[in-house]
Amino acid sequence: MKRTLVREILTRGCRAGGTAAVLAGLLTFAGVQRAHATLYTLKSPTDVVLGEDKSVVTVYEDTLYDLARKFSLGSEELIRVNPGIDPWLPGAGKTLVVPDRHILPPGPHEGIVVNLPEHRLYYYPKPKRGGPIEVITYPVSIGKMDWRTPLGITHVIGKQKNPVWYPPASVRKEHLEAGDPLPASVPSGPDNPLGLFAMRLAAGNGTYLIHGTNNPIAVGLAVTHGCIRMYPDDVAALFPLIPVGTVVRLINEPIKVAWLDGELLLEAHPPVDAQGQSFEPNIDQFADMLRGAVGETTVAIHWDYAREVLQKADGVLATVALEADDPNLPPPAADPASAPAPPGDVPTSGAGR
Repeated sequence: MKRTLVREILTRGCRAGGTAAVLAGLLTFAGVQRAHATLYTLKSPTDVVLGEDKSVVTVYEDTLYDLARKFSLGSEELIRVNPGIDPWLPGAGKTLVVPDRHILPPGPHEGIVVNLPEHRLYYYPKPKRGGPIEVITYPVSIGKMDWRTPLGITHVIGKQKNPVWYPPASVRKEHLEAGDPLPASVPSGPDNPLGLFAMRLAAGNGTYLIHGTNNPIAVGLAVTHGCIRMYPDDVAALFPLIPVGTVVRLINEPIKVAWLDGELLLEAHPPVDAQGQSFEPNIDQFADMLRGAVGETTVAIHWDYAREVLQKADGVLATVALEADDPNLPPPAADPASAPAPPGDVPTSGAGR
């Protein structure tokens, strides 16, 4: 029974190629529904706001991990927006928020884009002549991006079904010292941390992959050594769509903004460090990023509310400003950070915590 599963699972992640991942506990939930990517059809090339948030009422058998997979979310993505709910024992009759509204990442809408703080992959299929513009999005796990240029543009250089995992010497040594020796190779199957499909990237001399997993509960977490890990059914759906040579952009955008019908929408996620780990946002730095994203647009930002949204960083879109030429515009709240310091005060640094 899934309610008797151990709550803590060691997931040390993967670095592939001759590379790879450590064996993690395999979780198989009886009756869990398959994940499914979210496919959006854009009305125009300028559309950047997609989807609608939903709600779901739990039944006794639910866990938030099951529901995250069902609704194509990372586990932390769902847990974060439902604070106070036990992810393993939410209980029946609880109404949960299901965040399904996204602002597209900045930059070209082509190929694959992975936004690390968001733990989310976006794929833009080439539209057929006269056909609709579409984008498909999936939750992913990320990890340490320790090649020389961790962020930027790379591309798919190879694809493999049923990959074999070759644990590197460092990982085998670590497991041996922990009393958990690993074999020199793990064939394709239920014990393979790479899952059944892998796409190799040019970055890091080909040592990084987009691949499946034998531990789907960890999707959406920072648990890999650099690889991008997907739900098994998600990577099975994406794999045949991606030709070798597909451009892949790895970006680090913890906040995204978009204008929609005269309203400024803000989407904030916890920033990530060089190890791929999320950390508490520095609100002054986030506020500076918001100002930079708005640019020269004449806008009245409700700073008290904007800072609250930035502090929560739960990925839920919020309206934080209106265009200044809106005749119904309420007086904006002043931004304390922009007020002049009283005589004798020394401005504090915006360094991160």
